[in-house]
Amino acid sequence: MRVGKLKIKAQLYCGDELAMGPGKADLLEAIDRAGSISGAGRAMGMSYRRSWLLVDSMNRCWQEKLVETVAGGGHGRGASLSPTGQAVLAAYRRLEAGLAEAASGAVLAELGNLLREAPLPPTSAGVGEVA
Repeated sequence: MRVGKLKIKAQLYCGDELAMGPGKADLLEAIDRAGSISGAGRAMGMSYRRSWLLVDSMNRCWQEKLVETVAGGGHGRGASLSPTGQAVLAAYRRLEAGLAEAASGAVLAELGNLLREAPLPPTSAGVGEVA
C-alpha cells in the first residue's frame, strides 16, 4: 500500500517463512470470493500450483488452518476461509489500516518536503574510481 511517496508492506513471519503479507491477504480474499483455490489463482493471474503453495504455507504457519478444502469431483468441492482464516485476514487488514494512518502524519510530511520529485542522473564516476 502506498501513502503518498511511502510504500508500506506489513509482513508477518513464522520462523523464516512468510506467514502473511499483502499478497497472501489478497489471495485469502480471492478464495473467499471464488470459493476455490484455482478460481482465486485465476482471478489473480497466478497458477493453481502457486496458489496452492501459498495456501499450504499459510496453513503450516498458523496455529489452525486458514483455508479449508474439500477434495473430490462434482458438487461440494472447493475451498473456504476457516474461522481462523477470517480472523487473521480481518486483523491483518486492521494492521495495514493502522500503519497507513500512522504514516500519514507529520513525520511523513517532513520527509516528503526533503525528498526530490525525481532522482538526479547518475554521476559519471564509476564505483571505485577516483573522481
